Amino acid sequence: MHVEILGQDSPQAPTLLLSAGLGGAGSFWQPQLAALGEHFRVVMYDHRGTARSQEELPEGYGMADMADDVLQLLDKLEISRCHFVGHALGGLIGLQLALTHPQRVEKLVVVNGWAALDSQTRRCFRVRQDLLLNSGVEAYVRAQPLFLFPADWLSAHEALLDEELRHQVTHFQGTENLLRRLRALMNADFRPHLADIATPTLALCARDDLLVPYPCSQQLAQALPFGELAQMNYGGHAMSATDPENFNRMLLGWLLPPQSR
Repeated sequence: MHVEILGQDSPQAPTLLLSAGLGGAGSFWQPQLAALGEHFRVVMYDHRGTARSQEELPEGYGMADMADDVLQLLDKLEISRCHFVGHALGGLIGLQLALTHPQRVEKLVVVNGWAALDSQTRRCFRVRQDLLLNSGVEAYVRAQPLFLFPADWLSAHEALLDEELRHQVTHFQGTENLLRRLRALMNADFRPHLADIATPTLALCARDDLLVPYPCSQQLAQALPFGELAQMNYGGHAMSATDPENFNRMLLGWLLPPQSR
């Protein structure tokens, strides 16, 4: 898999691994790199089968396989332990890793994630899946921002969205890969296992998220033995891009020890 290591270059620096959502591209975290890189050795990667990690995913590829991908990546980089920040699907990968290999995750942040798929999230993903299968890749990519960003932000960033449309169509992960990753995401249910996850976990959400209602994060934080909740009032599903200043402040405020903030 394609991986980039940024920020602190000392082997003694704490490692922070960033995992994107369904799109899979590590570049999703670009608005966070400068702020996080001041304190951490930052590892970001493109999920298997996406972006610069292109390959055909096998039938039945699931959440455990995605967590194993991360485990192999950590082993290859000789990273024994890290902080893990995951957005949506990336957050579920973090939950899976904390469940099966808790010794590898020091702190976990699940951004706009869930323990089990909410009916609103399922509805949105079914619409997106129908667009992909019935109208094609460009229609799927063109509709994607509607689920990710607030309306006023969409209006103010038309040129950027047009540029992103061209880029994402050109570098689309492939219909079968996307459907297999989407199936894994929709089938994941951590509710029977949350009590077994002892990793300190922050559920960070946006109250105006259309795709994943914020009560999903509230329920996740409440069910985890060491779960905490932090909420942003604005930003939508991709609030790390729409309001990076507040997002980065809240993220660092939780990850860093008090004397380092």
